[in-house]
Amino acid sequence: MDFKQIIGHEKQIEALKNSIRNKSISHCYLFEGEKGLGKKNLALAFSKTLLCKEGQAEPCNICNQCIKFDTYNHPDFKLLSPEKGIIKKEEVEKLIKSMATAPFEGKRKVFVIDDCDMMRSESHNALLKTLEEPPEYVNIILITSSSSKLLPTILSRCQIIKFYPLSIPKIIELLIKDYGVDEAKAKFIAGFTKGSVENSIELAKSKSFFDKREEVIRVIDSLIKGDKTKVFTSINFFNENKEDIDEILDIIIYWFRDLIIYKEVGTTSLLINEDKLHMLSEESFMDLNKINDIIYRVEDTKINIKRNVNFSLSIETMLLSI
Repeated sequence: MDFKQIIGHEKQIEALKNSIRNKSISHCYLFEGEKGLGKKNLALAFSKTLLCKEGQAEPCNICNQCIKFDTYNHPDFKLLSPEKGIIKKEEVEKLIKSMATAPFEGKRKVFVIDDCDMMRSESHNALLKTLEEPPEYVNIILITSSSSKLLPTILSRCQIIKFYPLSIPKIIELLIKDYGVDEAKAKFIAGFTKGSVENSIELAKSKSFFDKREEVIRVIDSLIKGDKTKVFTSINFFNENKEDIDEILDIIIYWFRDLIIYKEVGTTSLLINEDKLHMLSEESFMDLNKINDIIYRVEDTKINIKRNVNFSLSIETMLLSI
């Protein structure tokens, strides 16, 4: 892993390189942005560069330090990630304790905490004490998509690097060039993932996602055209794909969002489901207020499911509203 393998984020990469060139490396960075933008990959590339024996703005990829990093065997690097949605207190304590010992091989020790907002409050306080007076040889990289969950005093001690979604054209180009995706599918993926590189690549490799999309669109089309029995005949599909329900509900939301755009704007270039234009055209008889009501109902369904409201009942109620 090095900077050349990072897709996009050129300004962020250059800022980190300049900190190495100017010998102004911060003791603590906060990589902040939506999930799936590549923050963790850039954190790893930067960590490898900091640990490289050559001490340049790019890792050499041939020294012992670089080789050990690439084989997950570097004694002066630690990556801490959540397990089952939480970063355990004892893991944070172990990491902080290891910061107190000098580097084994080089001049630095680098620590990355992924999804650091998933630490408990006592871990936040323990980390804060370290950030107030970090050992000179320690560099910490915190990664989050929810900086509002972190203590303001932690934020004030970090150099914040903000990450933004890649442009739709860049995602489309990547999927066509590197993953052999046809243009129509690449355009849909780029719009659906809202510029998330990791999610785009994951969907490009997934056949099951597009099978689910086709089934969801068939269900929507039947309901819109008055087939109320589809509510009950399709419930098994939703139950079988319960783990992917957020994704499925997003497919429904984007479908009705496209219907609004098609009716109001009349242009197809803004549609995420442009490859299904013929179906959207057939459904464009729907009233705008009705479409908006459906979108609100689907969003409410997402919230209710997260609150553990009865799953089947929530889905049935939503489908009946369509």
